[in-house]
Formats: sequence, structure tokens, C-alpha cells
Amino acid sequence: MTARVLRRVAIFVVSVLVASIVVFLFMAVLPGDPAQVALGVNATPELLAKTRAEFGIDRPLVTQYFDWISGVLHGDFGRSYVTREAIGPQLLDRLGVTLWLVGAGMLVALVIALPAGTFAAVKHRKAAGAGVSGLSQIGVAIPAFLAGIILVQIFAVRLRWLPSGGWTPPDQDFGEFFRGLVLPALSLGLVQGAVLTRYVRSAVLDTLGQDYLRTARSKGLRPGQALVRHGLRNASVPVVTVLGLQLATLLIGAVVVERVFVLPGLGSMLLDAVSARDLLTVQGIVLVLVAGVLLVNFVVDVLYTVLDPRLRGS
Repeated sequence: MTARVLRRVAIFVVSVLVASIVVFLFMAVLPGDPAQVALGVNATPELLAKTRAEFGIDRPLVTQYFDWISGVLHGDFGRSYVTREAIGPQLLDRLGVTLWLVGAGMLVALVIALPAGTFAAVKHRKAAGAGVSGLSQIGVAIPAFLAGIILVQIFAVRLRWLPSGGWTPPDQDFGEFFRGLVLPALSLGLVQGAVLTRYVRSAVLDTLGQDYLRTARSKGLRPGQALVRHGLRNASVPVVTVLGLQLATLLIGAVVVERVFVLPGLGSMLLDAVSARDLLTVQGIVLVLVAGVLLVNFVVDVLYTVLDPRLRGS
């Protein structure tokens, strides 16, 4: 098991390194001059040359990459081409907002999907199970941003129970923080919960037909007891796979949801940087998002080993 985990760690490190190279090269080949963007169209050639030297973009690409990645490894993402402010502290603050949103969204999805998917599988031959499956299919077809708009219209505009947007740090006023997080988390969680419900149903339904579960029931266990004791762990392996993919989807989906609810997360920062053509900031944000997705995949691989004993000896 230890060798497998160490091998996955090595793959994760190499993947992040390759991703950093791809992100850097992609930003480097984009048209446009960061110095020209920062200074405007009326800048003199002398001032442009001075600014390029200040930004370090007049050096060879290999030198630029190693300077950038060595800084990233020490927490220094450089300075914004537009505002001249350090990118690292901004990334850290915005990342906290996004992690709160993604974590709350995933919690909502799990709270919905695990009982609903299990119920739909156990009752798959009855009207109640078919109804849950139908509702989940409808939820899959609704984009997260549309769910957010509908929730705002109902709970913020008409009922006035919750704010329509904005962000309050939890250390300032936890009550307002919680109220402001409810609708964005529901926007992400309801849609992803509908998707996850379909996979939980399929996994549990497949487990219910296994021989070992029928054997457990023949020994006197009730269907629910047999499922809890012997079935759910096996059913969780494919669900964990989908859960990892959904976490990556939530990270990307948060970009739009943050815009809808005016949350100062990585998504809003990314869109602002793109509109301002602040390529170094975009480069840092994309690397953080890619590294986050790779980290999720790494955790999922480790969970496979924990959940499935057959992988420990392979």
C-alpha cells in the first residue's frame, strides 16, 4: 500500500510540473504585449522597453519559466502587470472564498445524493424510486448558474429570506457569512447532487444483485442490514470516482456562480484578470485550479486503496 501511495505522489508531482509548463507556454504564445497593456497605446518605445525589463518578459522563455516556477514554489506568484500588486496574497484570500463555496456545495450534493440514490435503488421497482430518478434527471439538465438565478428570484427577491449576493468573512460575522453562503452552495450542490444521485443509484443497484449480498440475507440479515454491512463499501468505489470528477467540476463551476452571487473568489479574480489582460495573474490562477484538480485525482486514487483491499496487494 505504501509503495502504491508513493507512486501516486510521484505521478502527482510530475503532473503538476507538466501542467505548469503547459500553462506557462499557453500564456506565452497569446498575442499582446503586457507592457503595452499596462502603459497604454501612447507609451514611448523607451518606456515600453523599460517596462518589459521590469516585468522580465524581455528574457528567454526558459529563463522566464524557471524564475516563475521557482517563485511559485516559495509562494511568490509575481506582481500583477496591471495593478503592480503581489499576486500571491490575493490568490490566497480568493482561494479561501472558493474553497468555502466548493466545500459547502459538495456537502449539499452528498446530503442529497447518498440517501436519494440509495432510496431510488432500493425502491427501483416502485413509483417512489422512479419519481426520485425522474427528479434527478431534471436536476442534471439545469445549469448551476440558472439554478442560482431561480434561487435568488425565490428566496432573495420574493421571500426576502436570504441575501442575493455579497460576501462576509466568517471571522467577522458568522451569521451573515452563513446566510450569504446558502444560495451559492445550493446552486452548486443541487445540480451536482442530481448528477451524483444517478451514480449512487447505479452503484447500489449493481451491489444489490451481487451473490455475497444474497448470501448475507440468507443468513438472516434484513435487506437494509445486509446493504449497510456488506454492500455500501463496495458501492462506494465507483461513487468515489464520480465524486472526484464532481469536485473538479465544482471548482470550474464556481467561476460562474461566484459571478452570479458577487463572491470575491478565484472565479471572479480570473474573469477580472482576463478582461484586464493581466496574463501573469491569469497564469497563476489557472495553475492553482489545475493543481487543485490534480490533487483531487490524487486523493481519489488513495481512497481507492483504502476502500478496496484488493488494490493493497497488487
